[in-house]
Amino acid sequence: MLASKLPDVGTSVFTRMTLLAQETGALNLAQGFPDYAPPQALREALARHALSPDGHQYAAMPGLPRLRAAIAAQVGRLRPGALAPDPDAEITVTAGATEALYAVLAAVVRPGDEVLVFEPAYDLYGPAIRLQGGVPRYVRLPAPSFRPDWDAVRAAFSARTRLVLVNSPHNPSGAVFSAEDWDALADLVDGTDALVLSDEVYEHLVFDGAPARSARQHPGLRGRSFVLSSFGKTYHATGWKVGYCVAPPALTRELRRVHQFVTFSVSTPTQLALADALEADATDAHARGLADFYQAKRDLFRGLLADTGWELLAVPGGYFQLAGYEAFSGAPDVEFAEELARRWGVAVVPVSAFYHDGYDPGLVRFCFAKEAPTLEAAAERLRQAPN
Repeated sequence: MLASKLPDVGTSVFTRMTLLAQETGALNLAQGFPDYAPPQALREALARHALSPDGHQYAAMPGLPRLRAAIAAQVGRLRPGALAPDPDAEITVTAGATEALYAVLAAVVRPGDEVLVFEPAYDLYGPAIRLQGGVPRYVRLPAPSFRPDWDAVRAAFSARTRLVLVNSPHNPSGAVFSAEDWDALADLVDGTDALVLSDEVYEHLVFDGAPARSARQHPGLRGRSFVLSSFGKTYHATGWKVGYCVAPPALTRELRRVHQFVTFSVSTPTQLALADALEADATDAHARGLADFYQAKRDLFRGLLADTGWELLAVPGGYFQLAGYEAFSGAPDVEFAEELARRWGVAVVPVSAFYHDGYDPGLVRFCFAKEAPTLEAAAERLRQAPN
């Protein structure tokens, strides 16, 4: 008999809720993917490279030089105060941000090392840490702001802390680190050997005129931070599974030592298409337009559910809406989410899935990265649902 390394881990809640949506015909506002296509120019670029006789063999292990150069140029333009990264020594193209995150953890976490994780947290974090023999140390983010309580973070930090894992804009809450939060994180790790893993896959989705900030922009953090980005989120192409990691040369070398034995290299035609898209968009119009694009979807969805019993929490960034359902039901969130899909035709994610111990704050997560007709149809069902 095989002794499982993760005996308490089953199929992810995102997969389960998507399957439930398919089974019941519910509108899928659970899993975090858009129901609209990537930009046409990007799709045309992929078709062009797929049909070309060239570009079908292994790409360079760190990523195509063209793509890394284009990433470096864009990061330099969009992140004031931070030097553009060296495309050869500081950028690695990965099979989605998921692979980048796993490779970072495998590269730096040793048995017994502790990793600080802010909860609620994406469900990958804990298992990936444990697979390296690391120990997740969870710090609960206080609702409804889901901004860190830095006294609690400092209390959890110890000499065994190897890594602090942060996510801004935050999944599932949409909370965004302020300048003060980045300062507090820098103060926390100053004078220690702790590193920072900054999951910034929703980096361009910061709303209401607030600036998008990165660990790379902080002088006390950029020298010890792995920063993860996702083309899947930026270009509405989650199925392409292409992301990248920006880190100082010494950290990048360690990341690549793992990356070369996990994925080695990412799909060549997709890298070529993404390089075309970045090179053609010298003003970064697509990335710069994402905040307004998704803020309009956020505001539409919230407006459609105004004056109902749903308790809509603030959404400073990302493309998820947390909502309380106390006015409708006192059931646990998993039970309520299943009932919502089966009886009223809308699939959501119960927020207890983002806590390692199943803590239930009485919230569910909607994904509003959907076409307006999808949001309108879902809202119509949600207005009638638990009443």
